[in-house]
Amino acid sequence: MIRRNFIKNIGITGGSLLLQSNIAKALTPFADGRKLNVGVIGCGDRGTGLMHVMKQLPDQYQLGMVCDVLDFRLENARKLMPAATTSKDYKKVLDNKNIDAVIISVPLDMHFQIAQDALNAGKHIYLEKTMTYNIQQAIELVNLSRSRPRQILQVGHQYRYTPLYHKVKEMINKGYLGKVTQIDCRWDRNGTWRRPVPEPSLERQINWRMYKEYSGGLPAELLSHQIDFVNWAFDTHVDEVYASGGIDFYKDGRETYDNVQAVLRYNKDGMIGNFGATCANSHDGYLFKFKGSKGSISLLVDQAVYYPEKKALETLHETVDGVTGATKIIWDKNGGIPIETGPLKDGSWYALMDFHKCVSSLQQPSSNVYTGARTAITVGMINTSLFGHTIQKWTPAYDLKPPMGV
Repeated sequence: MIRRNFIKNIGITGGSLLLQSNIAKALTPFADGRKLNVGVIGCGDRGTGLMHVMKQLPDQYQLGMVCDVLDFRLENARKLMPAATTSKDYKKVLDNKNIDAVIISVPLDMHFQIAQDALNAGKHIYLEKTMTYNIQQAIELVNLSRSRPRQILQVGHQYRYTPLYHKVKEMINKGYLGKVTQIDCRWDRNGTWRRPVPEPSLERQINWRMYKEYSGGLPAELLSHQIDFVNWAFDTHVDEVYASGGIDFYKDGRETYDNVQAVLRYNKDGMIGNFGATCANSHDGYLFKFKGSKGSISLLVDQAVYYPEKKALETLHETVDGVTGATKIIWDKNGGIPIETGPLKDGSWYALMDFHKCVSSLQQPSSNVYTGARTAITVGMINTSLFGHTIQKWTPAYDLKPPMGV
């Protein structure tokens, strides 16, 4: 490997130090020393996954109630959290005065109704992505949340909280990529996406992701993470969407597409985003690339590499950045510079740390009802284009912004 000395750039590393400071502050418990007492509504893979993360944060969380309509999932949750009260009715969780906050990790079509009821019940909310099933629900949830400013609503786009993604955003904002014009995203798998069903009557409840009545399909379940990061990194929203797809491989009665491709145009930024997912090939897996006039970044869930353009190398040699977190530039075999962060935790760990901090201090989360709506609206535009074979355009009605000072 070729090694060159690294010259620290204080303007860049300062942002990383600020991130570390924010994470440290998130460790501060409630002012009165009380843990956040949480009810989990929805105990599938995502709900139980978040329970495992909360068990790693015993100074911040205690699990007071768990809720699911399926007996076997409720039983699994009981084994994981034996001290928690169980219920098949989510309204009993909301009626419990000892519950401070709820995690909502149910099928997408239920997000809005339960979040609405939770706000009306006075609870803080950690709402899994995508925030809502459709565009109108996103607008309505913003309006309701705006009327309840002392209740925190955080949306589960956890990449906003990981140190690696903060560094990538930092590099973009500091101009290390120059003018970004192309973004390529994929999230590919080779599998049916189908879950085993103990009895036929539970098919739609367990495999809800495959049915349009309940699900936003691949755009909502996978691509929404990358869509949200683009919105955050560039402080932008899409202007035009064209998407195509089909049930091209799994002819098994599903309704949501197993093969999708969406082209998103960001007019004010002069960017095109290509977002694709398939269930029939896993070679690329998770792929996220930003292509700019001075360089590119190839980003995975827990790794990233910066590839400077040839004309940017001269400047790079003289004023090498400190944003990658290393003390030297280390070129990989493909001519890229790995972006270093040190050991990383699961993204949900950082997100739940921030949720605790925001509830404690009544601060707006980075992933909030307004940013969640922006992503949910984009997903809604993609699905409308997918199934309607139309070009969808952003409208002024979608410009949902927080009140001044929030």
